[in-house]
Amino acid sequence: MKVYIVRHGETDWNSEKRLQGRQDVPLNKKGREVAEKTACGIRNISFDAAFSSPLSRAKETAQILLEGRNTPICLDDRLLEISFGVMEGERKDPVIDCFFHSPEKYEPPKDAESIPHLLERTKAFLDDLASNSKLRDKSLLVITHGAASRALLANVKKLPLKDFWNGSVPKNCGMTLLEWKDGQYSTVWEDRIFYKEEL
Repeated sequence: MKVYIVRHGETDWNSEKRLQGRQDVPLNKKGREVAEKTACGIRNISFDAAFSSPLSRAKETAQILLEGRNTPICLDDRLLEISFGVMEGERKDPVIDCFFHSPEKYEPPKDAESIPHLLERTKAFLDDLASNSKLRDKSLLVITHGAASRALLANVKKLPLKDFWNGSVPKNCGMTLLEWKDGQYSTVWEDRIFYKEEL
Protein backbone atom coordinates (compact mmCIF):
# COMPACT_ATOMS: atom_id res chain seq x y z
CA MET A 1 0.00 0.00 0.00
CA LYS A 2 1.22 3.48 -0.87
CA VAL A 3 0.03 6.51 1.07
CA TYR A 4 0.63 9.96 -0.43
CA ILE A 5 0.25 12.63 2.28
CA VAL A 6 -0.34 16.22 1.15
CA ARG A 7 -0.68 19.44 3.10
CA HIS A 8 -3.46 21.72 1.81
CA GLY A 9 -2.78 24.77 -0.41
CA GLU A 10 -2.16 28.25 0.96
CA THR A 11 -4.76 30.38 2.76
CA ASP A 12 -4.72 34.05 3.71
CA TRP A 13 -3.98 33.04 7.29
CA ASN A 14 -0.95 31.07 6.09
CA SER A 15 0.42 34.12 4.29
CA GLU A 16 -0.32 36.26 7.37
CA LYS A 17 1.39 33.66 9.61
CA ARG A 18 -1.69 33.30 11.79
CA LEU A 19 -2.56 30.10 13.65
CA GLN A 20 -5.42 28.38 11.83
CA GLY A 21 -6.04 25.17 13.69
CA ARG A 22 -9.73 24.27 13.42
CA GLN A 23 -10.75 27.62 11.92
CA ASP A 24 -12.25 26.89 8.51
CA VAL A 25 -10.16 29.31 6.47
CA PRO A 26 -10.55 28.74 2.68
CA LEU A 27 -7.79 28.51 0.10
CA ASN A 28 -6.69 31.80 -1.43
CA LYS A 29 -5.82 32.42 -5.09
CA LYS A 30 -2.21 31.33 -4.64
CA GLY A 31 -3.37 28.24 -2.75
CA ARG A 32 -5.54 27.17 -5.66
CA GLU A 33 -2.73 27.86 -8.15
CA VAL A 34 -0.29 25.77 -6.11
CA ALA A 35 -2.84 22.94 -5.90
CA GLU A 36 -3.35 23.09 -9.67
CA LYS A 37 0.41 22.94 -10.25
CA THR A 38 0.60 19.98 -7.89
CA ALA A 39 -2.28 18.25 -9.70
CA CYS A 40 -0.31 18.63 -12.92
CA GLY A 41 2.82 17.25 -11.27
CA ILE A 42 1.07 14.13 -9.98
CA ARG A 43 -1.11 13.48 -13.04
CA ASN A 44 0.70 10.18 -13.75
CA ILE A 45 0.09 8.82 -10.25
CA SER A 46 -3.11 6.82 -9.98
CA PHE A 47 -5.11 6.88 -6.75
CA ASP A 48 -7.62 4.25 -5.72
CA ALA A 49 -9.11 6.34 -2.91
CA ALA A 50 -8.57 9.63 -1.09
CA PHE A 51 -9.00 10.69 2.52
CA SER A 52 -9.31 14.32 3.56
CA SER A 53 -9.71 16.50 6.60
CA PRO A 54 -13.26 17.93 6.65
CA LEU A 55 -11.97 21.53 6.70
CA SER A 56 -12.62 23.38 3.43
CA ARG A 57 -8.97 24.18 2.68
CA ALA A 58 -8.17 20.46 2.68
CA LYS A 59 -11.35 19.40 0.87
CA GLU A 60 -10.85 21.94 -1.92
CA THR A 61 -7.21 20.91 -2.28
CA ALA A 62 -8.37 17.30 -2.62
CA GLN A 63 -10.94 18.26 -5.25
CA ILE A 64 -8.34 20.19 -7.27
CA LEU A 65 -5.79 17.38 -7.07
CA LEU A 66 -8.35 14.82 -8.20
CA GLU A 67 -10.18 16.89 -10.83
CA GLY A 68 -11.10 14.76 -13.82
CA ARG A 69 -10.62 11.51 -11.90
CA ASN A 70 -13.22 9.19 -10.43
CA THR A 71 -11.39 8.82 -7.13
CA PRO A 72 -13.75 8.82 -4.13
CA ILE A 73 -12.92 11.20 -1.26
CA CYS A 74 -13.67 10.12 2.31
CA LEU A 75 -13.73 12.80 5.02
CA ASP A 76 -12.06 11.76 8.28
CA ASP A 77 -11.99 13.84 11.47
CA ARG A 78 -8.70 12.23 12.50
CA LEU A 79 -7.05 14.27 9.72
CA LEU A 80 -8.21 17.60 11.18
CA GLU A 81 -5.54 20.11 12.13
CA ILE A 82 -4.52 20.37 15.76
CA SER A 83 -6.77 22.72 17.72
CA PHE A 84 -5.13 25.82 19.18
CA GLY A 85 -8.19 26.78 21.21
CA VAL A 86 -8.21 30.45 22.26
CA MET A 87 -4.93 31.05 20.37
CA GLU A 88 -6.44 30.55 16.91
CA GLY A 89 -5.95 33.59 14.72
CA GLU A 90 -2.94 34.81 16.73
CA ARG A 91 0.37 35.69 15.10
CA LYS A 92 3.03 36.00 17.77
CA ASP A 93 3.04 34.67 21.31
CA PRO A 94 5.50 32.75 23.52
CA VAL A 95 3.16 29.74 23.47
CA ILE A 96 3.15 29.74 19.66
CA ASP A 97 6.94 30.03 19.57
CA CYS A 98 7.20 27.06 21.90
CA PHE A 99 4.85 24.99 19.71
CA PHE A 100 7.08 25.46 16.66
CA HIS A 101 10.55 25.55 18.24
CA SER A 102 10.30 23.44 21.41
CA PRO A 103 7.33 21.10 20.82
CA GLU A 104 8.43 18.82 23.68
CA LYS A 105 7.74 21.73 26.08
CA TYR A 106 4.48 22.87 24.48
CA GLU A 107 1.52 23.14 26.82
CA PRO A 108 -1.74 23.70 24.92
CA PRO A 109 -3.77 26.78 25.85
CA LYS A 110 -7.39 26.62 26.98
CA ASP A 111 -9.63 24.36 24.87
CA ALA A 112 -6.66 23.34 22.69
CA GLU A 113 -5.35 19.90 21.73
CA SER A 114 -2.02 18.49 22.88
CA ILE A 115 0.60 17.16 20.49
CA PRO A 116 0.45 13.67 22.08
CA HIS A 117 -3.31 13.56 21.41
CA LEU A 118 -2.71 14.62 17.80
CA LEU A 119 -0.15 11.82 17.47
CA GLU A 120 -2.62 9.35 18.95
CA ARG A 121 -5.49 10.12 16.58
CA THR A 122 -3.29 10.23 13.47
CA LYS A 123 -1.73 6.91 14.48
CA ALA A 124 -5.24 5.46 14.76
CA PHE A 125 -5.89 6.61 11.18
CA LEU A 126 -2.70 4.93 9.89
CA ASP A 127 -3.45 1.77 11.86
CA ASP A 128 -6.93 1.56 10.31
CA LEU A 129 -5.47 1.82 6.81
CA ALA A 130 -2.93 -0.88 7.58
CA SER A 131 -5.53 -3.25 9.05
CA ASN A 132 -7.84 -2.98 6.02
CA SER A 133 -6.99 -5.93 3.79
CA LYS A 134 -8.86 -4.34 0.88
CA LEU A 135 -6.28 -1.52 0.81
CA ARG A 136 -3.11 -3.62 0.88
CA ASP A 137 -2.24 -3.14 -2.79
CA LYS A 138 -3.87 0.28 -3.20
CA SER A 139 -2.55 3.78 -3.76
CA LEU A 140 -4.11 6.33 -1.41
CA LEU A 141 -4.11 10.13 -1.31
CA VAL A 142 -4.37 11.81 2.11
CA ILE A 143 -4.98 15.56 2.32
CA THR A 144 -4.44 17.15 5.70
CA HIS A 145 -2.67 20.02 7.50
CA GLY A 146 0.79 21.10 8.61
CA ALA A 147 0.89 19.71 12.14
CA ALA A 148 -1.36 16.75 11.30
CA SER A 149 0.86 15.71 8.39
CA ARG A 150 3.92 15.96 10.64
CA ALA A 151 2.14 13.81 13.22
CA LEU A 152 1.52 11.10 10.61
CA LEU A 153 5.21 11.16 9.67
CA ALA A 154 6.37 11.28 13.31
CA ASN A 155 4.34 8.14 14.02
CA VAL A 156 6.01 6.28 11.16
CA LYS A 157 9.53 7.48 11.99
CA LYS A 158 8.92 7.14 15.75
CA LEU A 159 10.30 10.62 16.35
CA PRO A 160 10.66 12.02 19.87
CA LEU A 161 8.51 15.07 20.62
CA LYS A 162 11.48 17.43 20.28
CA ASP A 163 11.84 16.33 16.64
CA PHE A 164 8.10 16.50 15.90
CA TRP A 165 8.57 18.99 13.03
CA ASN A 166 11.13 16.80 11.29
CA GLY A 167 13.20 19.91 10.61
CA SER A 168 10.48 22.25 9.35
CA VAL A 169 6.79 22.89 8.81
CA PRO A 170 5.80 21.23 5.49
CA LYS A 171 5.19 23.57 2.56
CA ASN A 172 1.68 24.06 1.21
CA CYS A 173 0.92 21.11 -1.07
CA GLY A 174 4.15 19.43 0.00
CA MET A 175 3.84 15.66 -0.47
CA THR A 176 5.31 12.73 1.46
CA LEU A 177 5.08 9.11 0.34
CA LEU A 178 4.69 6.30 2.86
CA GLU A 179 4.63 2.60 2.03
CA TRP A 180 3.08 -0.20 4.06
CA LYS A 181 5.05 -3.38 3.47
CA ASP A 182 5.97 -6.44 5.53
CA GLY A 183 3.87 -5.29 8.45
CA GLN A 184 5.22 -1.78 8.82
CA TYR A 185 5.22 1.70 7.33
CA SER A 186 8.33 3.32 5.91
CA THR A 187 9.00 6.67 4.24
CA VAL A 188 9.87 6.52 0.54
CA TRP A 189 10.39 10.28 0.15
CA GLU A 190 9.42 13.41 2.04
CA ASP A 191 8.25 16.98 1.41
CA ARG A 192 8.30 16.95 -2.38
CA ILE A 193 6.73 19.94 -4.12
CA PHE A 194 5.57 20.20 -7.72
CA TYR A 195 5.76 23.95 -8.26
CA LYS A 196 8.32 26.72 -8.26
CA GLU A 197 8.33 28.40 -4.87
CA GLU A 198 8.25 31.90 -6.30
CA LEU A 199 4.75 31.19 -7.68
